[in-house]
Amino acid sequence: MKTPPDKLLAKLSGELESEGLKALVRLGPKDSVVVQPDPPLPSILRRRLAAKGIQGLWTHQEEALEAAREGRDVIVSTGTASGKSLCFNLPVFESLLQDQSTRALYLYPTKALAQDQLRAIRSFGLPQVTAATYDGDTPQDERPSVRKFAAIVLTNPDMLHFGILPTHARWAEFFAHLKLIVVDEAHVLRGIFGSHVGCILRRTLRLAEHYGATPAVVMTSATIGNPGHLASGLIGRPFTVVDRDGAPRGERFFAFWNPPFVDEELGIRGSANWEAARLMAAFVDDDVRTLAFSRSRKGAELIAKYARQMTPDTDRAELIRSYRAGYLAEERRQIEQQLFGGELLGVAATSALELGIDVGGLGAVVMSGFPGTVAQVWQQAGRAGRGNEGSVAVLVGQDDPLDQYYIAHPRVLLEKPYEAALVDTTNPNVAAPHLASAVFELPMERDEMKRHFGAGAEVLADKMVAAGDFVIRKTRSPDVERFHWKRQQPPARDLDIRSIGGASYSIVEAATGALLGTVDGARAYHQVHQGAIYLHHGENLEVEELDLHHHVALVGPSKGNYYTQAREISDLRVLETIGTKPVGKVEFSLGRVEVTERVVSFVRKDITTGETLAIVDLDLPEVVLETVAFWYTVQADVITQASIGAKELPGSLHAAEHAAIGILPLFAMADRWDIGGLSTALSAETAMPTVFIYDGYPGGAGIAERGFAEAAEHLGATLEAVTSCPCEKGCPSCVQSPKCGNGNEPLDKHGAIRLMRAILSR
Repeated sequence: MKTPPDKLLAKLSGELESEGLKALVRLGPKDSVVVQPDPPLPSILRRRLAAKGIQGLWTHQEEALEAAREGRDVIVSTGTASGKSLCFNLPVFESLLQDQSTRALYLYPTKALAQDQLRAIRSFGLPQVTAATYDGDTPQDERPSVRKFAAIVLTNPDMLHFGILPTHARWAEFFAHLKLIVVDEAHVLRGIFGSHVGCILRRTLRLAEHYGATPAVVMTSATIGNPGHLASGLIGRPFTVVDRDGAPRGERFFAFWNPPFVDEELGIRGSANWEAARLMAAFVDDDVRTLAFSRSRKGAELIAKYARQMTPDTDRAELIRSYRAGYLAEERRQIEQQLFGGELLGVAATSALELGIDVGGLGAVVMSGFPGTVAQVWQQAGRAGRGNEGSVAVLVGQDDPLDQYYIAHPRVLLEKPYEAALVDTTNPNVAAPHLASAVFELPMERDEMKRHFGAGAEVLADKMVAAGDFVIRKTRSPDVERFHWKRQQPPARDLDIRSIGGASYSIVEAATGALLGTVDGARAYHQVHQGAIYLHHGENLEVEELDLHHHVALVGPSKGNYYTQAREISDLRVLETIGTKPVGKVEFSLGRVEVTERVVSFVRKDITTGETLAIVDLDLPEVVLETVAFWYTVQADVITQASIGAKELPGSLHAAEHAAIGILPLFAMADRWDIGGLSTALSAETAMPTVFIYDGYPGGAGIAERGFAEAAEHLGATLEAVTSCPCEKGCPSCVQSPKCGNGNEPLDKHGAIRLMRAILSR
């Protein structure tokens, strides 16, 4: 950097009338610890490492190599840029140099990451190491040669599920010699997606066993709170944990930045995306290659658009791009190549670029909003300053309770332990379709079913027999039954492992028929309803028609300078209460619930002022979600003690619900958008004033269980966040929600404070 980070940030902050740079923390450099493996690596491999400037291994790399050599399952959980790829590449390379029949399967959450690792493998120039990607972008005529000749196959969970496991007979030779399965970036395998991948891994290990192989599993992860528990939860086997990071780290600055107030009395701040773009433009203008992260696709588009407008040098402005999921494959590849090659000075991205792609040469990272977990903060911040290079990371606070909590308590963020990643492969909504896929791939006996998928799998299998999915046939042994797939359609085709529900929608330009992107089926009614504004490469497009039958949203040029927000109504029914406990003066419960949601209208708001221009009714189907929730009921004496009247009660409960959802990610490895809520002054389910908070995933993802387990701490942190917010009547930083289906009405901030104080006797 031409300008020291502290000087540049102070200058930018001084240009604002309020807020700006709230804290700047220097994190000193860390030396590396280098060791030599015993026995030594093969001489040709040592020479290749020396050519890359690697004279020895960091301690965690040597520890992982030793575990892999012994055939143990191992998970490496260390910081960003700590050379985790060598932890699995070295044992695979070593094995191939000794036995060229060895095969390895590398699993990555994204195609971009697999492409990056393929380049890294080929850079070693080892003729015995043949590697290839096998994913949706692999041409059909190249796939047979990949199956036959590639010693290392790099793929993603989707392709493994759809394209490899159902056709395992074509891969018989590969499975028979499969020695190692690598799962990179395992920290993203949480919640419903992680549970799906866990089931896919269990199916993979089962087929390898069928062909006579017993591969070990090596996982790598950013630093998380429970690496061993996560790894064993995914595949059901114990793991060796390597989490002592021996890699070096250069000097880092970590800045906390708040957008200036637009209206201090109402607590309304300027746009976090605008401030992130301003910071990116300043870094780019200072010759610092910068990556800006946004929590949404629209945010990434806006940051890139604003940063280009703010960059005074038009040639430099052209070197700023956006990158997100939903782009077509050829667009993503082009941006990736430009980024890897150092052609771009700035990229605004979603978490699609958060993972371990070796960009190199980045000096700054800007985060527009807390990304959801502390682990993600360090993962994103670690994209810059690899090795001994210095770097700066800036967290820009959004109007969100958790963002403002961390901006006000920077040391809490910097010193907070990493969250635990949660998976549940026994969730029936996850396990049943994978059990069906496993039986389709290979008929299964009951003992085998329990061994690979747990005791509950038998119950699911019997239900699927009754539903006509499975048929039971006797084997040669009269006491052994085997389940067979009965239907003609392969079950894998009907399961989208990344979707939280429903088939995805294609976004198509009405005038040309060009495919612009896709959106998850569960979010389609909120994001691409008729009249919705859809942002693509900085251009506002309006949805002209949402075809529910063909799952297509037709878009054309926007007719005005506004954005849109969907509104919905919700209903909740308790199906089963799993547990209850007292917290303060209320009773908390945990259970299974059925949530019915319907998008009923949308609001057009002026882009500049946020003024409501129109409310437009919609006629869309209901969406029913069966999930897990926790809730608390409030007795009349608590309401009296809180001095809350009948008119204030709905707004007080509603504000407490919003604030609790905003703070819950502090306790669970989840994003605010993974969580739903409902509050009512008189619940039909409990016959009392009640606040419900539920997982936004079918069957639940462990978030509600964590909220129930830490209910007292969660409620206390929620009270602190609302109390410490300087706004008068409630704002997006405390009790307003960006996803509220009722347009944040009614809300009573002070009633919520009195209610929570009465509950906790504070």
